[in-house]
Amino acid sequence: MLEVNNLRFGYVPTMDIFRNVNFIIKEGEFIAIGGRNGCGKTTITRLLVGLESPAEGRISYMGEDITNMPASKRGQFIGYVFQQPDRQMFRSNVATEVAFGPESLGYSKSEVDDIVANALERTGISHLREAYPPTLRRGEKQRVAIASALAMQSKILILDEPTSGQDGKETKELLELLRQLNAEGVTILLITHDMEIMAGECSRAIIMGHQSVAFDGTTEELFTGDYDLHDWGLTKPPSVELSDAVPGLGYCKSMAEFKERMLAHLAQK
Repeated sequence: MLEVNNLRFGYVPTMDIFRNVNFIIKEGEFIAIGGRNGCGKTTITRLLVGLESPAEGRISYMGEDITNMPASKRGQFIGYVFQQPDRQMFRSNVATEVAFGPESLGYSKSEVDDIVANALERTGISHLREAYPPTLRRGEKQRVAIASALAMQSKILILDEPTSGQDGKETKELLELLRQLNAEGVTILLITHDMEIMAGECSRAIIMGHQSVAFDGTTEELFTGDYDLHDWGLTKPPSVELSDAVPGLGYCKSMAEFKERMLAHLAQK
């Protein structure tokens, strides 16, 4: 679906942030992108959506070279939610903000109205259609940005640290929405430092190390393999630490799974 070949990038010409970055994103995946601060996680995604240009390498979508395609055109298949989503909003209310994309593609007013209504309903913010975006809570702003991506029929949705600074309720509701969209076929890329979310929600992890991809595989392989997680700025989530301490229990990707297995394990004794 989306293929990255030998990407090299640096903000200073003589100093690369990363080089020789290669990976393939398949349709319907739910992927975490992790690593230490400054390793290039956000930069990688900015390259994918066209907000930066690589010094070398190629990016392809469905077999088409999009390396030099402008961000405005990539928005028709890749949606992006900034870490501070209010920075990508500029219209007077939620409905007109979500309408901007389909309007720019030349849809009629009635078509735009239908697209906006559907996107707001799918993201659970129909009641906010007349609200002024800067006054919304961060979680609500994220949903506006997600709705804007859905209105463009985006097949890939990238979110930069979407749960940082949110309370447990907002995080839970956002993850439920992302699960729902992923089940509907939207490919999700999540930049995150949250190991519990990485293990519990994502089936695959791409970890940036020292100027390149240090790991690319399942999250179970990441947290059970013989890797120096600390070197990559990672730790094992509590569910994995606890399941490691119980012989025969097996890998548990979440605390809910650990509790369920532990109860079954104790019942057998």
